[in-house]
Amino acid sequence: MGIISVEQKDRLYWLGRYSERVYTTIRLYFNSFDNMIDEIIDSYADFCKKIDIPNIYESKDDFRKNYPFNENNPDSIFSNLNRAYDNAIVLREEIGSETLSYIQLAIYDMNKAKISSAPLIEMQRVTDNILAFWGIADDRIDSEQVRNIIKTGKRIERIDLYARLGVSRTELEREILRLAPRIERSYIDYDIEKINMLKRLVAEPEIDYYKIVSVVESII
Repeated sequence: MGIISVEQKDRLYWLGRYSERVYTTIRLYFNSFDNMIDEIIDSYADFCKKIDIPNIYESKDDFRKNYPFNENNPDSIFSNLNRAYDNAIVLREEIGSETLSYIQLAIYDMNKAKISSAPLIEMQRVTDNILAFWGIADDRIDSEQVRNIIKTGKRIERIDLYARLGVSRTELEREILRLAPRIERSYIDYDIEKINMLKRLVAEPEIDYYKIVSVVESII
Protein backbone atom coordinates (compact mmCIF):
# COMPACT_ATOMS: atom_id res chain seq x y z
CA MET A 1 0.00 0.00 0.00
CA GLY A 2 1.06 3.64 -0.34
CA ILE A 3 1.09 6.42 2.21
CA ILE A 4 -0.88 5.61 5.36
CA SER A 5 -3.19 8.41 6.47
CA VAL A 6 -3.38 9.67 10.04
CA GLU A 7 -6.85 8.12 10.38
CA GLN A 8 -5.61 4.75 9.12
CA LYS A 9 -2.68 4.83 11.55
CA ASP A 10 -5.06 5.57 14.41
CA ARG A 11 -7.40 2.74 13.44
CA LEU A 12 -4.53 0.26 13.02
CA TYR A 13 -3.14 1.27 16.41
CA TRP A 14 -6.50 0.80 18.14
CA LEU A 15 -7.13 -2.45 16.31
CA GLY A 16 -3.95 -3.69 17.99
CA ARG A 17 -4.98 -2.35 21.38
CA TYR A 18 -8.54 -3.66 21.35
CA SER A 19 -7.59 -7.11 20.07
CA GLU A 20 -5.00 -7.39 22.85
CA ARG A 21 -7.49 -6.11 25.43
CA VAL A 22 -9.96 -8.81 24.45
CA TYR A 23 -7.30 -11.53 24.51
CA THR A 24 -5.84 -10.62 27.90
CA THR A 25 -9.12 -9.81 29.65
CA ILE A 26 -10.62 -13.14 28.56
CA ARG A 27 -7.63 -14.90 30.11
CA LEU A 28 -8.15 -12.87 33.30
CA TYR A 29 -11.85 -13.67 33.25
CA PHE A 30 -11.10 -17.41 33.02
CA ASN A 31 -9.08 -17.18 36.24
CA SER A 32 -11.73 -15.09 37.96
CA PHE A 33 -14.53 -17.41 36.82
CA ASP A 34 -12.87 -20.41 38.45
CA ASN A 35 -12.00 -18.52 41.63
CA MET A 36 -15.50 -17.12 42.07
CA ILE A 37 -17.16 -20.53 42.12
CA ASP A 38 -16.01 -21.40 45.64
CA GLU A 39 -14.98 -18.06 47.13
CA ILE A 40 -16.68 -16.71 50.23
CA ILE A 41 -15.66 -13.07 49.75
CA ASP A 42 -16.45 -11.64 46.31
CA SER A 43 -13.29 -10.77 44.37
CA TYR A 44 -14.82 -9.11 41.31
CA ALA A 45 -14.55 -5.66 42.90
CA ASP A 46 -10.79 -6.09 43.16
CA PHE A 47 -10.69 -7.28 39.53
CA CYS A 48 -12.48 -4.09 38.42
CA LYS A 49 -10.15 -1.93 40.46
CA LYS A 50 -7.04 -3.53 39.01
CA ILE A 51 -8.01 -2.98 35.39
CA ASP A 52 -9.53 0.43 36.16
CA ILE A 53 -13.15 -0.13 35.19
CA PRO A 54 -16.20 0.93 37.26
CA ASN A 55 -17.71 -1.73 39.47
CA ILE A 56 -21.31 -1.60 38.25
CA TYR A 57 -22.09 -5.21 39.16
CA GLU A 58 -24.56 -6.28 41.83
CA SER A 59 -23.03 -9.67 42.58
CA LYS A 60 -20.43 -12.13 41.33
CA ASP A 61 -23.10 -13.84 39.24
CA ASP A 62 -23.99 -10.50 37.68
CA PHE A 63 -20.29 -9.89 36.99
CA ARG A 64 -19.76 -13.35 35.47
CA LYS A 65 -22.65 -12.77 33.09
CA ASN A 66 -22.47 -9.08 32.22
CA TYR A 67 -18.76 -8.28 32.25
CA PRO A 68 -18.02 -10.52 29.26
CA PHE A 69 -21.29 -10.27 27.32
CA ASN A 70 -23.19 -7.03 27.94
CA GLU A 71 -22.75 -5.05 24.73
CA ASN A 72 -24.34 -1.99 26.37
CA ASN A 73 -21.52 -1.92 28.93
CA PRO A 74 -18.62 0.02 27.32
CA ASP A 75 -16.10 -1.84 29.50
CA SER A 76 -17.29 -5.36 28.67
CA ILE A 77 -15.17 -7.83 26.73
CA PHE A 78 -17.81 -7.93 23.99
CA SER A 79 -17.77 -4.13 23.63
CA ASN A 80 -14.01 -4.17 23.19
CA LEU A 81 -14.28 -6.95 20.64
CA ASN A 82 -16.87 -4.91 18.73
CA ARG A 83 -14.47 -1.94 18.74
CA ALA A 84 -11.74 -4.15 17.30
CA TYR A 85 -14.18 -5.26 14.60
CA ASP A 86 -15.30 -1.68 13.86
CA ASN A 87 -11.68 -0.74 13.16
CA ALA A 88 -10.93 -3.93 11.23
CA ILE A 89 -13.90 -3.62 8.88
CA VAL A 90 -12.86 -0.09 7.86
CA LEU A 91 -9.31 -1.37 7.33
CA ARG A 92 -10.31 -4.27 5.07
CA GLU A 93 -8.12 -3.01 2.20
CA GLU A 94 -5.13 -2.52 4.49
CA ILE A 95 -5.31 -5.82 6.37
CA GLY A 96 -7.10 -8.06 3.83
CA SER A 97 -10.35 -10.02 4.00
CA GLU A 98 -8.71 -13.17 5.36
CA THR A 99 -7.19 -11.29 8.30
CA LEU A 100 -10.52 -9.56 8.96
CA SER A 101 -12.32 -12.91 8.92
CA TYR A 102 -10.70 -13.99 12.21
CA ILE A 103 -12.12 -10.96 14.01
CA GLN A 104 -15.50 -11.84 12.49
CA LEU A 105 -15.12 -15.43 13.75
CA ALA A 106 -14.30 -14.10 17.21
CA ILE A 107 -17.57 -12.11 17.16
CA TYR A 108 -19.44 -15.25 16.07
CA ASP A 109 -17.97 -17.32 18.92
CA MET A 110 -18.63 -14.56 21.46
CA ASN A 111 -22.29 -14.58 20.44
CA LYS A 112 -22.34 -18.36 20.91
CA ALA A 113 -20.72 -18.02 24.34
CA LYS A 114 -23.35 -15.49 25.39
CA ILE A 115 -26.15 -18.07 25.10
CA SER A 116 -24.13 -21.15 26.01
CA SER A 117 -24.44 -23.16 29.21
CA ALA A 118 -20.65 -23.65 29.02
CA PRO A 119 -19.44 -20.21 27.85
CA LEU A 120 -15.75 -20.78 28.57
CA ILE A 121 -15.48 -23.25 25.69
CA GLU A 122 -16.67 -20.71 23.12
CA MET A 123 -14.62 -17.96 24.77
CA GLN A 124 -11.54 -20.12 24.35
CA ARG A 125 -12.33 -20.14 20.64
CA VAL A 126 -12.46 -16.33 20.76
CA THR A 127 -8.89 -16.22 22.06
CA ASP A 128 -7.86 -18.80 19.45
CA ASN A 129 -9.28 -16.55 16.73
CA ILE A 130 -7.44 -13.52 18.12
CA LEU A 131 -4.21 -15.52 18.01
CA ALA A 132 -5.03 -16.58 14.45
CA PHE A 133 -5.72 -12.95 13.55
CA TRP A 134 -2.26 -11.93 14.74
CA GLY A 135 -0.68 -14.87 12.94
CA ILE A 136 -2.42 -14.30 9.62
CA ALA A 137 -1.62 -10.58 9.85
CA ASP A 138 2.06 -11.51 9.91
CA ASP A 139 1.62 -13.85 6.97
CA ARG A 140 -0.78 -11.92 4.74
CA ILE A 141 -0.21 -8.20 5.32
CA ASP A 142 2.53 -7.11 2.95
CA SER A 143 3.11 -3.68 4.47
CA GLU A 144 5.65 -3.88 7.29
CA GLN A 145 4.44 -0.52 8.58
CA VAL A 146 0.85 -1.74 8.87
CA ARG A 147 2.00 -4.81 10.79
CA ASN A 148 4.17 -2.73 13.08
CA ILE A 149 1.42 -0.23 13.89
CA ILE A 150 -0.94 -3.07 14.88
CA LYS A 151 1.79 -4.66 17.00
CA THR A 152 2.67 -1.32 18.60
CA GLY A 153 -0.93 -1.01 19.78
CA LYS A 154 -0.87 -4.61 20.95
CA ARG A 155 2.32 -4.13 22.99
CA ILE A 156 1.23 -0.84 24.55
CA GLU A 157 -2.07 -2.38 25.66
CA ARG A 158 -0.29 -5.43 27.07
CA ILE A 159 2.20 -3.34 29.05
CA ASP A 160 -0.68 -1.21 30.37
CA LEU A 161 -2.67 -4.24 31.52
CA TYR A 162 0.36 -6.11 32.87
CA ALA A 163 1.41 -3.09 34.94
CA ARG A 164 -2.11 -2.72 36.35
CA LEU A 165 -2.01 -6.39 37.32
CA GLY A 166 1.45 -6.14 38.87
CA VAL A 167 3.03 -8.94 36.83
CA SER A 168 6.64 -9.96 37.30
CA ARG A 169 9.58 -7.80 36.34
CA THR A 170 10.64 -10.40 33.76
CA GLU A 171 7.30 -10.30 31.94
CA LEU A 172 7.13 -6.51 31.92
CA GLU A 173 10.73 -6.12 30.79
CA ARG A 174 10.13 -8.58 27.97
CA GLU A 175 7.15 -6.60 26.66
CA ILE A 176 8.93 -3.24 26.93
CA LEU A 177 11.92 -4.57 25.01
CA ARG A 178 9.59 -5.93 22.33
CA LEU A 179 7.76 -2.61 22.06
CA ALA A 180 10.85 -0.47 21.40
CA PRO A 181 11.79 -1.77 17.91
CA ARG A 182 8.14 -2.10 16.84
CA ILE A 183 7.23 1.48 17.61
CA GLU A 184 10.36 2.75 15.87
CA ARG A 185 9.49 0.87 12.67
CA SER A 186 5.82 1.90 12.80
CA TYR A 187 6.67 5.50 11.81
CA ILE A 188 3.98 6.89 14.05
CA ASP A 189 4.65 9.90 16.27
CA TYR A 190 5.84 8.84 19.72
CA ASP A 191 7.96 10.08 22.60
CA ILE A 192 11.23 8.15 22.56
CA GLU A 193 12.11 9.42 26.03
CA LYS A 194 9.02 7.63 27.37
CA ILE A 195 10.40 4.35 26.01
CA ASN A 196 13.70 5.00 27.79
CA MET A 197 11.77 5.90 30.94
CA LEU A 198 9.92 2.58 30.83
CA LYS A 199 13.23 0.75 30.59
CA ARG A 200 14.52 2.64 33.64
CA LEU A 201 11.33 2.09 35.63
CA VAL A 202 11.30 -1.66 35.09
CA ALA A 203 14.96 -1.83 36.20
CA GLU A 204 14.28 -0.08 39.54
CA PRO A 205 14.70 -2.24 42.69
CA GLU A 206 11.02 -1.63 43.48
CA ILE A 207 8.78 -1.28 40.44
CA ASP A 208 6.36 1.63 40.43
CA TYR A 209 3.52 0.01 38.48
CA TYR A 210 1.30 3.11 38.58
CA LYS A 211 4.10 5.16 37.03
CA ILE A 212 4.52 2.59 34.26
CA VAL A 213 0.81 2.83 33.44
CA SER A 214 1.06 6.61 33.31
CA VAL A 215 4.14 6.57 31.07
CA VAL A 216 2.93 3.91 28.63
CA GLU A 217 -0.38 5.73 28.15
CA SER A 218 1.49 8.89 27.14
CA ILE A 219 3.94 7.38 24.63
CA ILE A 220 1.75 8.08 21.57
